[in-house]
Amino acid sequence: MIDPLAEVVTMLQPSAPFSKVVSGAGAWRVRRTEPGRTFYCVILQGACRLLASGHEPIVLQEGDFILIPSAHGFSMSSLEPPPEQIDALPVALPNGEFRLGVPNGPPEVRYLVGYCVFGAPDSALLVSLLPKLVLVRGEKRLATLVQLVGEECNARRPARDVVLARLLEVLFVEALRSAAGATASSGLLRGLADERLAVAIRRMHETPAQSWTVDQLAKEAALSRSAFFERFSRVMGTTPMKYQLAWRMALARNLLKRGECSIGEVAQRIGYSSVNTFSVAFTRHVGLPPRRYALESVAAQ
Repeated sequence: MIDPLAEVVTMLQPSAPFSKVVSGAGAWRVRRTEPGRTFYCVILQGACRLLASGHEPIVLQEGDFILIPSAHGFSMSSLEPPPEQIDALPVALPNGEFRLGVPNGPPEVRYLVGYCVFGAPDSALLVSLLPKLVLVRGEKRLATLVQLVGEECNARRPARDVVLARLLEVLFVEALRSAAGATASSGLLRGLADERLAVAIRRMHETPAQSWTVDQLAKEAALSRSAFFERFSRVMGTTPMKYQLAWRMALARNLLKRGECSIGEVAQRIGYSSVNTFSVAFTRHVGLPPRRYALESVAAQ
């Protein structure tokens, strides 16, 4: 059986090249506005407040893991944020941590924060299939990984950065696997948590060459056409046909980058009856004709 989430994560090729431990005391607030970056945060001790665009404020507690696959503005603060809309400047401490708020005294919160990068050329397209925000708490496997990350952060052992990077990669994947439908915003995770929608999503991934219609997918999900369309659009954050197109284009870019298929074979494998039809759709969606995209991808490797 095809695993849609595994396909997306594998094609993303995630890595975690940057992370730092931050502690906070007193009143403080920091903002992140870098568009499109994938941020993650592990609460190692204490609690703090997260405010992300389009979401209610969230109190993050020890052991929580938050993942924002495509950040377009969020802030973190003490539980009681400062009244002024002024961002705190982190101060580097002798132990390698960074302090926010009151520079001295015991911390009220410690967290590991960083960002992921993706090796896939179409990472923005693939990330768009994921939820806008994932919060995981109370998962034993994830708690074990968080504990390992915390121990690695506190220890100054050889190859610390290498081990930490690998742990964070696993943490990223496990967070996506562990996130329940209710704790993730609209996207693939919530869709796969819905038994009816999961069947239709898997069918699209198993046979991307088939020209699926809303009626056919509704039958796979054992729902009426209108009920399926409304439920899919609400849970996934996109319509069935837009999702099918996004997945086909992701597959096409992956195949063209690998250079193992001709453009005609790529078109056939993702369900286009002619090279011309595929080229028009690919160019509209990606911004480059498939032949040029393939040549530039090979030259960049």
